[in-house]
Amino acid sequence: MYWAFVGPGAAFVVVTLVALFVREVALRALARWSTGAAVADVLRVASLAWCLVPGLAAAIEVADLPDRTTHILNLTFVSVIILSVTITVANVVGVLIARLGERKSLALAVTGLAQTSARAGVLVVGGLVLLGALGVQITPLLTALGVGGLAVALALQDTLSNLFAGLHLLADRPIRVGDYVRLADGIEGHVVDVGWRSTRVRRLENSIAIVPNGAVAKATIVNYDMPESRLGITIRLAVDYASDVDRVDAVLGEELAAAVGDVSGLVAEPKPGVKLMPGFGDAGFEFTVACNVEKYTDQFAVQHELRKRIARRFRAEGISFATAPTSRAASPPRPS
Repeated sequence: MYWAFVGPGAAFVVVTLVALFVREVALRALARWSTGAAVADVLRVASLAWCLVPGLAAAIEVADLPDRTTHILNLTFVSVIILSVTITVANVVGVLIARLGERKSLALAVTGLAQTSARAGVLVVGGLVLLGALGVQITPLLTALGVGGLAVALALQDTLSNLFAGLHLLADRPIRVGDYVRLADGIEGHVVDVGWRSTRVRRLENSIAIVPNGAVAKATIVNYDMPESRLGITIRLAVDYASDVDRVDAVLGEELAAAVGDVSGLVAEPKPGVKLMPGFGDAGFEFTVACNVEKYTDQFAVQHELRKRIARRFRAEGISFATAPTSRAASPPRPS
């Protein structure tokens, strides 16, 4: 009786050890790849079951068991393998989508909808494979699901509309996670996620606006990060008519040159510039300071700092800002 367990036990130990060795080599190879390190973490636990099942299958094959028992055990092991592989592959796909989306060169939107859709697709395929392995006829099941799906689709028209609108947003990519956008009704902020029903936008005051995907797909969208994050801004100012326009132009140019590299968010290229506006204003000469910032939210701090620098320099140079006239009679004489 004792010797009846030696063969199966030896087969289990040998096959399991070989499987564990292969597992360790594969996990170390994956760990050398940047994205593979995260994949290896997902596979680490599930792969233990994959090592034990072959060992148990080998032990059953060596053991003298009734055919029916052997068939049931093998079917159980196959089901466990299919189920664990399906769940693991779904998790790996989610990790890969997240890691690929972090690569700026690919500029992919990492959204809950993208990861959920990919995982659901893997789970559906794995479920069909499992049913086939268990001997369940899939064709009648698919027919029943088709009829039931039609009834569900009619009952959930709004939900499905938002779902397909979300898929459209993922495919067309007018917005991406992290982009600063302005939607209808004055909603603007950074895109946090495009889910299966709604899009979440984080406003500058740190609140979240939740907009149905259908409304986003229909709305006019201003994306401040497309085609690139760099944004051009202008600062308008006016000096009185007694000012030397050449001196004003030179002073503004010097302040802009000094601000480049010193003011966070201010872009050196294209080079900031100063323009004297055409025509003559009611109060004085009007100038426009044009520059570029790295991203939309940088414009507020950059304008704040440039206005302070210009005000200090004008005060030091004795240049006066134009004052709007209180009445037409009080307007300064305009040059002929």
